[in-house]
Amino acid sequence: MDLVIRDARVIDGTGGASYRADVGVHEGRISTIHREGEDAGPRPTGQSTLDAQGLALAPGFIDMHAHSDLALLRDPAHTAKAAQGVTLEVIGQDGLSYAPVDDRTLAQVRQAITGWNGDGSDIDFTWRTVGGYLDALDSAHGGHGIAVNAAYLIPQGTVRMHAMGWDDRPATPAELERMKQLVAEGMREGAVGMSSGLTYTPGMYADDSELTELCKVVARLGGYYCPHHRSYGAGALQAYEEMVNLTRTAHCPLHLAHATMNFGVNKGKAPDLLALLDAALAKGADITLDTYPYTPGCTTLVAMLPSWASEGGPDAILTRLQDDGTAEKIRHHMEVIGADGCHGVPIEWDTIEISGVSDPGLASCVGKTIAQSAAQRGEEPWVTARRLLINDKLGSTILQHVGHEENVQAIMRHPVHTGGSDGILQGFKPHPRAYGTFPQYLGRYARELGVLSLEETVAHLTSRPAARLRLADRGTVREGYRADLVLFDPETVAAGSTFEAPRTLPTGIPHVLIDGRFVMRDGRRTDVIAGRTVRRTP
Repeated sequence: MDLVIRDARVIDGTGGASYRADVGVHEGRISTIHREGEDAGPRPTGQSTLDAQGLALAPGFIDMHAHSDLALLRDPAHTAKAAQGVTLEVIGQDGLSYAPVDDRTLAQVRQAITGWNGDGSDIDFTWRTVGGYLDALDSAHGGHGIAVNAAYLIPQGTVRMHAMGWDDRPATPAELERMKQLVAEGMREGAVGMSSGLTYTPGMYADDSELTELCKVVARLGGYYCPHHRSYGAGALQAYEEMVNLTRTAHCPLHLAHATMNFGVNKGKAPDLLALLDAALAKGADITLDTYPYTPGCTTLVAMLPSWASEGGPDAILTRLQDDGTAEKIRHHMEVIGADGCHGVPIEWDTIEISGVSDPGLASCVGKTIAQSAAQRGEEPWVTARRLLINDKLGSTILQHVGHEENVQAIMRHPVHTGGSDGILQGFKPHPRAYGTFPQYLGRYARELGVLSLEETVAHLTSRPAARLRLADRGTVREGYRADLVLFDPETVAAGSTFEAPRTLPTGIPHVLIDGRFVMRDGRRTDVIAGRTVRRTP
C-alpha cells in the first residue's frame, strides 16, 4: 500500500459508533481497514506510515454551498477550505455563476456578482459552456487541476439572463424552450443540478410555472434543485412551501440552500419549518437542506434593493440610483414597505455591516454598520448606502445580523441537514464561515454544546451530502472508496476565524488527504493539487 494510517479513531460517516483501526490507502482509494480487536490477521504495511495517535479519521467534508467559482481558478492552495478538511465543494450557487454564458451575459454576471467573487479581471474566461467551465477547472494551475474537488450547479438566473436578458416578465414559449435547452446541455456536460437565487435578479423574475418546467428537465437528467427561495424573512414559511410544492409537481429532488429562519418575524419559528418538511417527507418527498453554524448572513448590498430597481441589470441599477426621484422611491420601498430584496422586511440599517468593498478607497466603511457610518457623517443611513452603492459600482458585500441561535440549532439537528459554508472569500472582512464552518460544527456544536454527537455531526458533513450528490464512492470510510480523508483532534478542533479576524485558520485539523495525497500535513498546506471536477454521470 502507498500509505497506512495507524491507530485512528475511525468516524466513518454513517453516524454509527466510532472504532479503532489501521486504514490502508493505495492508488487513491481506501484499500483496507484493519479493526482493532476484530481482525486476526497481520496489521497492514505500506510504503509510508502515519501514526494517527488517536486522532479521529473521517471522510473529507463536503461543502454543499460554496462560492469558490473563481477562487478555485485563482488560488492553487485554497487553504481557506483545505485547512477545514473540505475535500469537495458544490459551486454555481444562488442562481448566478459563469456558465452557460455568451459574451453579453458573461460581462453582466461578472459585474453582478463582483462582491462574491471579484470582478474576474485576473481570470482568463476562455469558456462559454458548462462543460467548458468544468474543463477549465480540471486544466487549471498548469494542468494540475484545483485544490479541492468541485461539483457544479447550473445557475438559473444566469440561464434566464442568457435567454431573455434582465426583463421582469414571463418568458415567451421560445425563451422557455431556450432555457430548457441550456439546462439540459449543462446537465449532460456534467452539472449535478440547478440552483436559483429567488431574491436576486434576474432569477427572481421567474414564476413557478417557469421554474417547474426547468426542474422537470433537471429531474429527467438525474439532478436536484437547489433554491435560495423567495424569502427568509416575512413569508419565509410560504416560500419554503412554494419550493416543496413546485418540486413535487416537477418530481424533482429538492435541496434547500442555507435553510435559515431569519429576522425578528421568525424568532423561534424553526419548528414550524421542520414540521412543514416532515409532513412532505412523510408523503415521500426527496428533500435535503444545508445551513452554516452562525447567526449572521452574508450577501451584497445591492441585493437589498427592490427587484423593480434591478430590472435591466447593473448599469440600469446605477442609473436609477443616480436619479434623485427614483432613489427616493427605492428608499421608501426599503425602509417603509420592505423590499423583496430584503425578504419583505423593512431594512434595519444597524444590522447591515459592510464586510467588503471593491474600491480600496472605500475601506473605511468596512467593519461598520451603515447606521454607524451615517452617524459619523451626520446623515441619514440611506444617503450613506446610496453613495456606497454608486461609488463602489455595486461591489460591496455585507454581513446581515438578523439570525437566531435557537433556530440555527434546531435546524442542524434535523436528519436531512447537511453543512454548507455559503463562504464568500472576497472582501476585507468576510464572514468567518468561509474559513470556519466545518471546525465550528465539530468544536462548538458537537463538543462544547452537544447539539449533535460527534458521529452524527460527521454524518451530516459527509455521507448525507454524498448521497444527495449521488456519489457512489465518497462520503464514507469504506474499503474501495476514494481516499478523501481528514484527521482531526476531537478535543481541540475549533474554528480560528472570528468576526474580528475572519481569515484565521482552524486548529485541531492536522492532516487532510484528497485522492490519497496529503493536501494538509502537520497543519500546513502542501504543494499538492489533487482536486478535480465531480461530474454527474448518466
